[in-house]
Amino acid sequence: MRIEECEGVSASRKHLVFAYYVTGHGFGHATRVVEVVRNLILAGHDVHVVTGAPDFVFTSEIQSPRLFIRKVLLDCGAVQADALTVDRLASLEKYSETAVKPRESILATEIEWPNSIKADLVVSDVVPVACRAAADAGIRSVCVTNFSWDFIYAEYVMAAGNHHRSIVWQIAEDYSRCEFLIRLPGFCPMPAFRDVIVVPLVVRRLHKTRKEVRKELGISDDVKMVILNFGGQPSGWKLKEEYLPSGWLCLWEAGYLNCSHIIAVNMWLYLAFMPGWIDGVLLLI
Repeated sequence: MRIEECEGVSASRKHLVFAYYVTGHGFGHATRVVEVVRNLILAGHDVHVVTGAPDFVFTSEIQSPRLFIRKVLLDCGAVQADALTVDRLASLEKYSETAVKPRESILATEIEWPNSIKADLVVSDVVPVACRAAADAGIRSVCVTNFSWDFIYAEYVMAAGNHHRSIVWQIAEDYSRCEFLIRLPGFCPMPAFRDVIVVPLVVRRLHKTRKEVRKELGISDDVKMVILNFGGQPSGWKLKEEYLPSGWLCLWEAGYLNCSHIIAVNMWLYLAFMPGWIDGVLLLI
C-alpha cells in the first residue's frame, strides 16, 4: 500500500501494519475507531493507534498484543463554552496552538514515525496532518469519517475569526493528500476528498441485554427512562424530577457517537439543534 515498495516493508499481504490516527475531539471518534481496530486485529493485522484519548477506551474492548497505543494530540476539535454552546474563536485559537504553530516539528515526527513501524497504510479519523505526513512519507492514507474539520471550522471563521481562515485552507489541503474517504452516514459536504466509498454506521457491539443493564443500574422494569445526551460535558448532571412525568427516570449520557448507537438499535431519538455544531444540522436533514 506504499506509493513505492521498498525493502523492509511488510512482505505478506496477509499481515498488514496500520497507523490509525484519532482526532482529539472527545471520545466519540475513539469509540468508533475501537470497532474498526478490533476487526482489523481479528483479521490478523497490527494496528498502531495515535490518540489523545485514555488507553482504557481501547484496552477495555481490545486485549491483544497486536494493539499499540501512541499518546499524541495532533488536533483539538471544538472548544465548548457549555453543554450547548461552542466557543468558535477559542476553537480556532486552540487549533492554531495545537496544530499550526508547531506544524513543522509535527510533520518531521509524523513523516518519520510511520516508516519506523513499517506502516502499510495510514488511516485518519479525522486528523488532517496525518494525511499530509503520510504522503510525504510515501505511504498511502485514507480517512474514515462523517465530517471534516475544514467544513466545521469554515463556519467558525465566518462567525468569529476571519483572521484564522488560512486554517481552513490548510486542513483542506492536508485532506486532499489522502487516497479516498470512507464516508459514514450523517455526512457533511467534504470536497477536499477526491474519491468516496460509502459505508453504513460504525458502532460498538452491545455487550449486555436490556435486563442486565437495568439490573446493574438498580432500575426496575416498570420504570421508564429518558437518556439526555450532551457530549463533551462532565458526568453527574441531573434533570430535576419535576420536569419528568411520574414514573420516569433521566440518565445522563455523554458522547459523540450515541446518535449512531441509538439508530443502530432502532430507538427513537430527538435531536436538538445546538449553535456551533454545524454538523448537527446535517443529522436533522
